[in-house]
Formats: sequence, C-alpha cells, structure tokens
Amino acid sequence: MLVSSKQDRAVVIAAGITVHEALKAQKQLEKKGTHIAVIDAYSIKPIDKTTIVKFAKQTGHVIAVEDHYPDGGLGDAVRQTLDGMDVTFTHLAVKKIPQSGTSAELLRYEDIDAQAIVKAVMEDMIFP
Repeated sequence: MLVSSKQDRAVVIAAGITVHEALKAQKQLEKKGTHIAVIDAYSIKPIDKTTIVKFAKQTGHVIAVEDHYPDGGLGDAVRQTLDGMDVTFTHLAVKKIPQSGTSAELLRYEDIDAQAIVKAVMEDMIFP
C-alpha cells in the first residue's frame, strides 16, 4: 500500500511504470477532492489478496493498470482475487498494436497513463 485514506472512492492496483502513473492520478484527484488508494503489486504470484480484498470492500471500485496485454497478467490475478465480490472492476491494459514513441506517448496511446486512471475513477463516480 502506497497511499490510502478513509475517504477513498477507488483502489488502483498497478505494477512497474504504471505505479508512477497511479500516484500522479492520485495527486490530481486529491486536488479535486477525490481520494483513491494506490497499491504497488510488485508480485503477481503470490498476489496480496488480503490487501486487495480489504480495499475492494472499502471502496467498491478496483482499477488494475498494467503495461502489457490483459491476458494472464496483473488484471487477471486481481480479477481472480475479486471473484464473487460485488465490486466494480476496471482493467486498463495494452489493447492496441504497439508502435514507437516515448514512454509518456505510449502510456497515453494505450490509455494506461494518469489521465486514463483519473477518467476511470471519475466515470465510476458519475455512473455508479
């Protein structure tokens, strides 16, 4: 757990470079009065089920963010952890054909940057 508060509206679970994007999103949202928790999933096997379930219950919205294709990665591990829970699950992952660019350009292109995380949090708040 990197960041959390009693007012968290969502929990973002990220790994690698997307942790930094999640922390940027957390700061942007906090300035708007919206709080989110951020978990660094530095390990998928084993995944920290206890922490994920705790924050899923607390917030009702779990967002997994990863910098590779969705199958077999962080999102699948989180989804399995949430099996049977009544929570909103959003999975931000690489879904387009790769191209060249800077890290920032590629994170934006794949919708896995801070802006995409903020959007995912805000959309759930508008359309619960």
